[in-house]
Amino acid sequence: MTEKCPDYVNELNDFLDGTLDAATCAEIQKHIGHCDNCRIMVDTLRQTVTLCRGGKSEPLPAALQARLDGLLKARWEQKFGRSRSQ
Repeated sequence: MTEKCPDYVNELNDFLDGTLDAATCAEIQKHIGHCDNCRIMVDTLRQTVTLCRGGKSEPLPAALQARLDGLLKARWEQKFGRSRSQ
């Protein structure tokens, strides 16, 4: 890793979406050409996006959905507090 890696990590979503300016894209392309960690991260993110876009939605079993909802709600409340609707 280099000291510039954290800067590039913040730009990766826009880089993969193609919404960065050409100069920044070229800079990131150059960087991932010699930084294995960032190249692996970009490759992994590309694969994840491809899988998510191409995958089909599968319903969760009711018990698992309820457990997941409870965990997400608890984490949200831990981080942000209770919502006003409660």
